[in-house]
Amino acid sequence: MADGPGSDATTEDRLLGGRVLLRQPKRGFRAGLDAVLLAAFVPAREGQRVIEAGCGSGAAFLCLAARVPGLAVTAVEREAAMAALARGNAAANGCAANVVEADIADPAAAAGLPPCDHGFANPPYWPGGTPPPGGLRRAATHEGGAALAAWARFLASRVKPGGTVSLVLPAARFDAGAAALREAGCGSMVLLPLAPRAGAEAKRVLLRARKGGRGPGRILPAFVLHREDGGFTPEAEAVLRDAAGLAAG
Repeated sequence: MADGPGSDATTEDRLLGGRVLLRQPKRGFRAGLDAVLLAAFVPAREGQRVIEAGCGSGAAFLCLAARVPGLAVTAVEREAAMAALARGNAAANGCAANVVEADIADPAAAAGLPPCDHGFANPPYWPGGTPPPGGLRRAATHEGGAALAAWARFLASRVKPGGTVSLVLPAARFDAGAAALREAGCGSMVLLPLAPRAGAEAKRVLLRARKGGRGPGRILPAFVLHREDGGFTPEAEAVLRDAAGLAAG
């Protein structure tokens, strides 16, 4: 059964301490911490142009736009229902975003899209077969017809030389993400492990590379999300609630 959103199957949620209003599917793929942390990791500045691949309902680009004023946003989404939600969410939040319905695996998808300063994605990351049409949850997590290399290649094709491409991935896939970015002509990588608590192994990573970059890579100290009592650390609260940037240098 398809798990796409219908008019009676959505919820209205708030991100960044209420700064972002997000209408998203009640079931299937829903935005979580990954989208907010990815947006905080993109080193965009006021007045720049950014592109998101596979934007879903728009959580990541909306969080980025809430943190950095005056951005020009292009967002690409394959699923018609999710693209419609993203457009509605952009309008509701006063975000000047152009949401394009296209499949990044299609070589023609990038045609006509403007050059950007930064690109980013929360791509499908687990190898697997092509999901059924409308299977939003599986499509959001399994590569299907577009491997990580295709996502990196698409974003790099729209980013100007010297611009950045950022991904959020499971820690187990950071090597595949790094290889995909290198293949797309991006280097000088920055890896930020995301640890659920102090001393714990990272479950997610944020990975950023610069188009044409030739400098050495860096592994940053792990960003710890939770205190021992389960609450968010002050550093995580600053990002998740107060719209602070995350290792944006």
